[in-house]
Amino acid sequence: MYEQQTREEILERILERSRPDVDKRPGAILYDATAPVAPELEALWLELDAVLDKGFAINTDGTMSSYNEWLTRRCAELGVYRKPSEKAIGTVTIYGHENTEIPVGTEVSTDGEEPIYFEVTESGVILNGTITLAAKAVEGGKSGNVGAGEIKLTQGNITGITGVTNELPFEGGIDEESDDALLERYLDRVRKPITSGNRHHYRKWALDVVGISDARVYEVWDGPGTVKVVLLDDRKRAPSQELIDKVATYIEKERPACAEVTVVGVAEIPINVAAKITLVNGHTIEEAREEVTKALTDYLGKLALVDSVVRFTRVAGVIGGSASVLDYADLTVNGAEENIAIGTDSIAVLGTVTLSE
Repeated sequence: MYEQQTREEILERILERSRPDVDKRPGAILYDATAPVAPELEALWLELDAVLDKGFAINTDGTMSSYNEWLTRRCAELGVYRKPSEKAIGTVTIYGHENTEIPVGTEVSTDGEEPIYFEVTESGVILNGTITLAAKAVEGGKSGNVGAGEIKLTQGNITGITGVTNELPFEGGIDEESDDALLERYLDRVRKPITSGNRHHYRKWALDVVGISDARVYEVWDGPGTVKVVLLDDRKRAPSQELIDKVATYIEKERPACAEVTVVGVAEIPINVAAKITLVNGHTIEEAREEVTKALTDYLGKLALVDSVVRFTRVAGVIGGSASVLDYADLTVNGAEENIAIGTDSIAVLGTVTLSE
């Protein structure tokens, strides 16, 4: 906004406002005394431009203008707070010598160049060569959602331990809310005012819970005084029952006394894709399947609670646009060559991807 406030423009205005009978040429006392001031004033205008930008959540072109702590502060003024990360939880099985004590806080990890660290959250004693204990990731976030068998190392010097593994995956790790997601909730709050338990209020309560990315609310869905809330988690999938219960409990504390609320997760409709493909020279069918699977997952995720139709042409575009695929034929989506309609409380999720040459 203040691009015109250059040092040259500022210096010119200073000289114009000076007495007309004073020498204003370079080398004159007035010029040499005011010229060093102009760059400093230019810097102040630049800082003012930055301050003005941080005062708004979005620019005039619709792009985000405030990031990280500035966006966090702007949202907090309206009572919209960034959702924190959550740590993945699970169990670890530790092998070792009989009667070896495993204290709370014992650290284990995955292997590799960037290991993920976990800590045991309960104590125990190895009996019959093994013990299984609850554990959680040291850091919050999805990185802690490791698969079965990925935890292989112990940290520190605990005599008596000979090995460690996780027989089941770790789950529940959630990343800190992104700037984009926080901005979306802020704009929801501004553009969809919440009042006395209206539908925007219920959606706001659902989105307050860590792990929920979207919600659809139906007022009077089963008669007067009834409300239905349909949830989507941050993976763009149906939430776990534990997460549904967490949202229901939170809403129960906040809702008006007269409301009868039902909280459910979206229903998942599998989308199975099959096609014959011609590979680009140097690529394999496995590479093609991996590329197509990722792209289709991204496409279907964008549809969740936004668009209720999986378009055949878009699926065809995903396959045809893959770097490993030269051409394709005999494409079917759920066994047909047509769009797939999804119910209003359902989402499309990727089922099988069958590619053949």
